[in-house]
Formats: sequence, structure tokens, C-alpha cells
Amino acid sequence: MPIRAVIFDLGGVLVRTEDRTARNKLAERVGLNYDELSALVFDSQSALQATRGEITTEEHWDEVRKKLGLRKEEFPRVPLEFWGGDRLDENLVNYLRDLRPQYKTALLSNAWDDLRQMIEEVWGFDNAFDRMVISAEVGLVKPDRKIYERVLSELEVKPAEAVFVDDFPENIAGAKAVGLEAIQFFSPEQALQDLERLLNG
Repeated sequence: MPIRAVIFDLGGVLVRTEDRTARNKLAERVGLNYDELSALVFDSQSALQATRGEITTEEHWDEVRKKLGLRKEEFPRVPLEFWGGDRLDENLVNYLRDLRPQYKTALLSNAWDDLRQMIEEVWGFDNAFDRMVISAEVGLVKPDRKIYERVLSELEVKPAEAVFVDDFPENIAGAKAVGLEAIQFFSPEQALQDLERLLNG
């Protein structure tokens, strides 16, 4: 069955931490190492709640602030420093734009409730997608099969007509379990090569 839709993850794929300097400096300042700080922001209970849409991004960051023992007035720069080394891969975004309208495109991201606003108002690449399915907005989180079914339904394609690109092996396994083609992201060059092989094969 030919591929009709291309679905991309965001974090670790379209947006990647290319420079660890700012996050390392922040971690050192708050008495943690890079991995400990990253785990607090991404893997703590409040982070998971924000990813499921049970609390807001602001509420999650306030929990982070409390765990770091910082006063409210000294905290606003912390998220800015944490994300300071993240970069949007313009080449991948342009590639997705170029796929349209021959292919349907979608974003499928485990993310907090501020992501859509970031994409639309800060990064400005919402025009690369026909649909954006964000976990906090739908109350579903990869690798739950229901979130893959949700994006397929919104794109109006069958599982075998879609390919999904993500950096986490468990999310790749979840996609394959639903019947999607799936490519694990290791580098932009590798992912595009694998994708082109599928689309043109």
C-alpha cells in the first residue's frame, strides 16, 4: 500500500538540543548535573501530568521551581536557560513543507499545553502540517495506541498508508503495533534517507 501521510515527532527530531552549554550552566547553578536537571523537567510526576494535559505548563514549572528551592522572582530565566541550546531544524521543516500537497503531513508530539502556541507564534512552522496532535491537548501519550489512531483518523489514512518518525524506540514500537511504517531518528541524514527509501521504494 503506498504511503499517503508522513508523521513527525518534535522533541529530539525537529527540535534538538544542539548546545548543552546553557543547560549545563543552569544545572551547576542549582546544584544538579545535566541529566538530573533534565530528568526533573522531563520525567518528574508533574512533567508527566503536564504531558497528559492534567496540569498546565506553568503549573509544572512551578513544581520544578519548588523542587529547586528557588524564589518566584528568580525563576523566570530558568526555562529560558533550560531551552537555551535547543534548535529548530529548518531543513527538516522545509522538507515537510515540500512534501505537501503530494503527502499529508502531521506532528505527533508528547508535549505540554504551550507547544501549539510556540509552533504558531514563535517558530512559525505550523504551515508544515495538515494536522498537529499534541498529547496535552488530547489526553493521550505515546506509545498508547489511541494517540496513533487519533492522528490517523485526523489525516483520514489507514495505518499502512502512514510513516512515523520518532527518536524513542518505545514510540516506534507503539507505531508499528498499530500498523504504521516507522523510522527511528538517529540523525537528519539517516532519517531522510530512510524516509526517501520508503516513499520512493
